[in-house]
Amino acid sequence: MIRKSFERGAGWALLAALACAAPAGAQGRARPPAPRDVVVLAAGDIGDCHRTDDQATAALLDSIPGEVLALGDEAYPDGSAYDFSHCYDPAWGRFRARTHPTPGNHEYVREGGDAYFDYFGAAAGPRGKGWYSFDLGAWHVVALNSEADTRAGSEQERWLRDDLRAHPARCVLAFWHRARFTSGRHGSTAAVAPLWRDLEAVGAELVVQGHDHDYERFDPLDADGRPDRRGIRSFVVGTGGAERHGFGAPLRGSVVRMNRYPGVLKLTLRPRGYAWEYITAGGPRSADRGEGSCR
Repeated sequence: MIRKSFERGAGWALLAALACAAPAGAQGRARPPAPRDVVVLAAGDIGDCHRTDDQATAALLDSIPGEVLALGDEAYPDGSAYDFSHCYDPAWGRFRARTHPTPGNHEYVREGGDAYFDYFGAAAGPRGKGWYSFDLGAWHVVALNSEADTRAGSEQERWLRDDLRAHPARCVLAFWHRARFTSGRHGSTAAVAPLWRDLEAVGAELVVQGHDHDYERFDPLDADGRPDRRGIRSFVVGTGGAERHGFGAPLRGSVVRMNRYPGVLKLTLRPRGYAWEYITAGGPRSADRGEGSCR
């Protein structure tokens, strides 16, 4: 009995060894590849036919591989078909295949955003809505439309809750145009607070916005602007090419404010965290940098 048990155990050990040595396909589905680092480059307030700073930020994008987030007000002054073809496309148009856009208020000055949706096509999300989501590495990324209804219970807000529920992820990034919090001249946008609350409820890490023509970084805040280690870290990056704005009194939680040079925000999205670097054109190559972890 002892010998038979030993032989049976040896047989199972041999089978296990053969299974480990067998090709992955012989054992069924192969293990999925580990998530990788992904680079994202973000800026808004970009193409102005009367300025050349958009060409300077485009040169930065030329030198850095990665996905591009266009944070609204892509084409000045009116977001018309002419503005997109003559004021945005010559500088940033060559990145269209890797661009994920969101609309700004200037895209709705004429034609109700039609030229924006015509220019970006399917990349802009459903026509007339402009909100959509996608995955990058281990991150779930959500594009929202601050020019549409953002109230609690609105179509967009309900979609956001459903999307976050359907795509549970440890790391979440959202981007739109009008900044929830800003020390710039446009002031904070209370209307997008319901979106912030939905993102905060799932532990989102980052929100990136434009609208004010400056760069500003905030420590994690809750939807009402209170410092909260469980809140969301946010950036205003309205430095893509348009004339830059000055600042008012710094808001609570504002850590860094810059408006001298055009620039782009580089985010390195890691499986369990992220790093940021604000890269300027004409100023310090790395004007602001740091890192954080996903909860």
